[in-house]
Amino acid sequence: MTVRTYLLAAAVLGLATSGATANDELIKLQKDPNQWVMPTGNYANTRYSELAQITKDNVKNLRPVWTFSTGVLRGHEGAPLVIGDVMYVHTPFPNNVYALDLNNNGRIIWKYEPKQDPSVIPVMCCDTVNRGVAYGDGKIILNQADASVVALDAKTGKEVWKVQNGDPKKGETMTAAPMIVKDKVLVGISGGEFGVAGHVTAYNLADGKRVWRAYSVGPDDQLLVDPEKTTELGKPIGKDSSLKTWEGDQWKIGGGTTWGWYSYDPTLNLIYYGTGNPSTWNPVQRPGDNKWSMTIFARDPDTGMARWVYQMTPHDEWDYDGVNEMILADIDVKGQPTKALVHFDRNGFAYTLNRENGELLVAEKYDPKVNWATHVDMKTGRPQVVKDFSTQAGGEDHNTKNICPAALGTKDQQPAAFSPKTKVFYVPTNHVCMDYEPFKVSYTAGQPYVGATLSMYPPQGESHLGNFIAWDAGQGKILWSIPEPFSVWSGALATAGDVIFYGTLEGYLKAVDPQGKELYKFKTPSGIIGNVMTYTHGGKQYVAVLSGVGGWAGIGMAAGLTKDTDGLGAVGAYKALANYTQLGGVLTVFSLPD
Repeated sequence: MTVRTYLLAAAVLGLATSGATANDELIKLQKDPNQWVMPTGNYANTRYSELAQITKDNVKNLRPVWTFSTGVLRGHEGAPLVIGDVMYVHTPFPNNVYALDLNNNGRIIWKYEPKQDPSVIPVMCCDTVNRGVAYGDGKIILNQADASVVALDAKTGKEVWKVQNGDPKKGETMTAAPMIVKDKVLVGISGGEFGVAGHVTAYNLADGKRVWRAYSVGPDDQLLVDPEKTTELGKPIGKDSSLKTWEGDQWKIGGGTTWGWYSYDPTLNLIYYGTGNPSTWNPVQRPGDNKWSMTIFARDPDTGMARWVYQMTPHDEWDYDGVNEMILADIDVKGQPTKALVHFDRNGFAYTLNRENGELLVAEKYDPKVNWATHVDMKTGRPQVVKDFSTQAGGEDHNTKNICPAALGTKDQQPAAFSPKTKVFYVPTNHVCMDYEPFKVSYTAGQPYVGATLSMYPPQGESHLGNFIAWDAGQGKILWSIPEPFSVWSGALATAGDVIFYGTLEGYLKAVDPQGKELYKFKTPSGIIGNVMTYTHGGKQYVAVLSGVGGWAGIGMAAGLTKDTDGLGAVGAYKALANYTQLGGVLTVFSLPD
């Protein structure tokens, strides 16, 4: 057997039987560009492929070669997996999973249809999306909307185990993709708009038994921090670091949910992720820094203990969740070779940190229209807030206008890509500002706990709502920017063929070269909020993407909302989108002509 044949056999037939073997298997499989074995592409979250059949010279000849309808009409985020000769496709609620045979025209090998209570739908913030399934040890892992985590046999689709990670009646749901590290399944929780206290939980891959749970806010023992060893910017965080920044017991409904992406450095044995907004959106009701919402965490996956933290937006006043992906890249930062972590935050600043110790190296705006803060103080790590754009300065019922970015951020969860070949990051962004009016709100379990009315629109004097940019993370500067009529809400893909792919809300799959020149575009059946991926089959390279408009930007269409302030303010900004696309979940697969 060749090494590749053995790996494919191990993957498809489920030959890996121990936790350690599962991790060794994934570390090897993620390096095989012929497959796409993780929702993030690889542990480093670079979304880069070594495949180079499709190049900047021939991508103009790309054509769709087959499609697959998911049968679901809500927003399709995430991407399929390809393990050997099988493709695994997921859907939004009801979170169906399909296994498709790539050797037989995409024949459905099995279909998993969860039986979920539809009452979970109104508890889900910003559409009923799901960002993908994970693979390990012969199992497919699915996070369901109802906060169930399910392990399926990759060959048959039969349930191997199922655990409950939260209670939808309290507003706890799940939209993020799981990540498998060593012998554990790592999952987060959604529900910051319902007063849910965020956490990350590790379950045994073999049997679903809970190993550890680390909260974002609260007492040290629940946070899994060591007051003397866990650091922020090189200094110990100290005892009760979170409790001291909340008033009374507010931390119990304090948010900091963990619905974004996860990355892992096997050499350092650290996982990285971000936490979301503090609850409520009304900052007047929760004085203090509200730690550790809006924070990057580095944790030991074996124990859950936090090595270091960094809070990007203390006492958030704008809903700038910190959950966007952490990209692990070895790059030069201001002339110094660095094991870097690069994070494009909702707050409009792109952060470059040393991923070994959390040292802050770069923090610069990646949209020049960002105005809520002038800069980040590199000694304290704190953004310097402009009073005119503070939503707390005017008190409750005061409408603060023209804040940039809007609550959906300069970038939301849609992941960027990094090419080690060009050393450049390719970033899908939003170009949206807002008015923000907080109001007093009371907490009731399972009911919205927002406390703010928002309106969104393009920056003054401009009409486009998005840009696709190239970013130098070592220097903290935009290299080029492509304006798009609507936000770029798809995940990017960079390849060794010098092609960068992304999708648009109108439904176009686009390809550009490393200088930003458009090389190709094709309009898929619906708006793209999925993440572009690539693989080979039969020696041929394919590119695939899920289309199906929805998500926060498309919530008006997905949920039939019409009032401008509906969808937490997004409906008004994206009204014109209905003139260019309609609902529909379809996977489109592209290749070059034979």
